[in-house]
Amino acid sequence: MSEHTRTGRGPRPQPVLEGFPRPGRRVEHAYRELNVALYGDDTEKKALGNPAALARPWDPPTCIDPELRAEVWDWLDRVATWINHEYVWDPTAMIPPCWPKHPHLVHEIAVIADLRRRAGLALTSEALEEWHRYALPAFTDRMRQRLKAQCEDQDHQTWPAQGRHKRHLAHNAVDERGRHFQNDLNTLTDAPVPPEARTPRLRLVNHDQVDLITGETLD
Repeated sequence: MSEHTRTGRGPRPQPVLEGFPRPGRRVEHAYRELNVALYGDDTEKKALGNPAALARPWDPPTCIDPELRAEVWDWLDRVATWINHEYVWDPTAMIPPCWPKHPHLVHEIAVIADLRRRAGLALTSEALEEWHRYALPAFTDRMRQRLKAQCEDQDHQTWPAQGRHKRHLAHNAVDERGRHFQNDLNTLTDAPVPPEARTPRLRLVNHDQVDLITGETLD
């Protein structure tokens, strides 16, 4: 028996793996509502209202309730930390600490978190294998490609494409795109419509033999 075992001293035991972070109560509720919208009965679906208005945690802008949005941010931050700890060996694959300042990372981390959550709930390992094989490596590759050497071991760097984005929004650029759009629309309104592309129209024959209110054929 070792000295550490006999005295009870030594390094504190640590688990080999850390479990995937669970979302908060409001995020879980949002997922339950989405599940009802998919699989609930007619009464449950009607009680939810318009399904298009439901919050989707994998798309943070849809989470317009402030408390829900706060839980989404907390969950995504814990997921990013978890991915860095559990899956990253090469430091160039680390999600940078300034990830909330990168909209493309926010969108992608939200989706990768949702996919991992779903894989963890599955009753077989196929979904988790798909996440390991495709989702996570694809996310890491895109992140590396977009960030390149920016934000590595230093403070967040100013958006390199900011100047071009401003030019994209400049009045002359917006007007120029608008003219191209209008020219395209003009090709639809000015060109004659060939007969085969015309929408068929129904017309009423012998309208005096049809009740226009009920649609019944009169004798």
